[in-house]
Amino acid sequence: MSVQLLRRKFTVDQYHKMAESGILKEDDRVELIRGEIIEMSPIGTKHAACVNRLVNLLVLLLGKRVIVAPQNPVVLDNNSEPQPDVALLKPRDDFYATAHPQPQDIFLLIEVADSTILYDREEKITLYA
Repeated sequence: MSVQLLRRKFTVDQYHKMAESGILKEDDRVELIRGEIIEMSPIGTKHAACVNRLVNLLVLLLGKRVIVAPQNPVVLDNNSEPQPDVALLKPRDDFYATAHPQPQDIFLLIEVADSTILYDREEKITLYA
């Protein structure tokens, strides 16, 4: 007899409450993808260097026309809050101090993939689209 495993899906609000209550720690490298808390890969030196280059290039090219946000959360829907490697956001005076960016605030999301290329192509690309 096979047993159906049940998965508990979380909302963005529940995810934030887990962080506020200490269930998730500030230094936990996790993100919420389609209601599931996913552990993120450690950032290697080549990955970090690529993100740094991208950020510098985008700031030089686009200046104050966008906010270049490296590895910060974006809320895509009620159950997904990924942390793309770089996000190009609509400028706001508060720099999103009152809420994470949402789809209407986002010009472009960029993932730098070395070890996670399959996951990024199969899971995140459809979420980002």
